[in-house]
Amino acid sequence: MQANVYEPLASERLDLSFATLADPTRRAILARLASGEASVKELAEPFEMTQPAISKHLKVLERAGLISRGRDAQRRPCRLEAKPLAEVADYIERYRRSWEEGFVRLDEYLQELKRKEKEGPDGSRG
Repeated sequence: MQANVYEPLASERLDLSFATLADPTRRAILARLASGEASVKELAEPFEMTQPAISKHLKVLERAGLISRGRDAQRRPCRLEAKPLAEVADYIERYRRSWEEGFVRLDEYLQELKRKEKEGPDGSRG
């Protein structure tokens, strides 16, 4: 089965998602959309920037597939798209498990060093 020519590969989508999420304004917009859809005007309210500036951020989010924009009469509500965020979460989760295992091993090693330090060089408690 061949991938859609217009759909980026999984690694490209992930790169695009991370690049998009690097901006704090876009992360704040996503956080707001996590509670439900909103218009551009509603999304612009908490920021000290113009609606055109917010619209640029929305275009970046939309291009990354992190949001979609609908049409409801004159209103163009934005909504969060779960799939790309789930891909980011899955990617991070794989590494989180690996890091956690490494921290457990490091903790065990440090505990062993402390135990040996308390015992002294000849193995007796000093």
